[in-house]
Amino acid sequence: MTTRRAPFFLSLFIVFLFALPARAGDQVYQYSTIDALLAGLYDGHLTMDKLVAQGGFGLGTLNTLDGELVVLDGVPYHVKAGGKATVAPGTARTPFAVVADFDEDTILKLDSVQNLEAMNKALEEGLPSRNAFYAIRLDGRFSLVKARAIPGQKKPYRPLAELVKRQVIVKFTNVEGTLVGFWSPAFVKGVNVPGFHWHFLTKDRTRGGHVLDCAFKGLVARVDELRQLKLVLPQGKEFDAVDLVPDRGAELDAVEKNPAKKQ
Repeated sequence: MTTRRAPFFLSLFIVFLFALPARAGDQVYQYSTIDALLAGLYDGHLTMDKLVAQGGFGLGTLNTLDGELVVLDGVPYHVKAGGKATVAPGTARTPFAVVADFDEDTILKLDSVQNLEAMNKALEEGLPSRNAFYAIRLDGRFSLVKARAIPGQKKPYRPLAELVKRQVIVKFTNVEGTLVGFWSPAFVKGVNVPGFHWHFLTKDRTRGGHVLDCAFKGLVARVDELRQLKLVLPQGKEFDAVDLVPDRGAELDAVEKNPAKKQ
């Protein structure tokens, strides 16, 4: 007696079906790559309307590298150089952004935090794994938030590591607001920012920026573990022609961790 085997493609379908994750919201949606941004690709085609349809919590920048983008509670905020934040029009476009639908999985309690490095260290120690993605939200009063934004640029664009010298740094003291952040694992080097990446928005949603430093006492970090990454690459000759071969780790470090003086 012989038995008939299921076709191979059907077997694969069954494997993939049962391999699907239990929850549908555990996804990081990312447009373009951090290395493309570092290389000077500052114009994208993704609109704010389409971005927030993929997730209501996130960060990035606007076309021409015009300031910082903070997505909070489903609303995209455009933070200009100098720290002023306004709601970005639905038609505004981004060259790089990362969003998720925030769904709290874990709470981490943080006591006295004197600087960004100390906060990152405490959070990293509390993460269930360093090999997953995490969206992280902190709401409350901060004794200090040091933030920056870069003015919009004109073509021909220069690399981001050069333009960061023109960043405008602002300091907020004794301010209520929200830290919007992501942890990305080391294996996404060149695609995203390995480790932590933070943006800030005040409680009244009128000021903010890319976080360079912060301090606070007794806040809670709400953490959403994310096990899927959806990466969408820009279409067009600009992205297709950009040189993504060089290792830009040193440039990223300069942009993220070594702020220049305010000019």
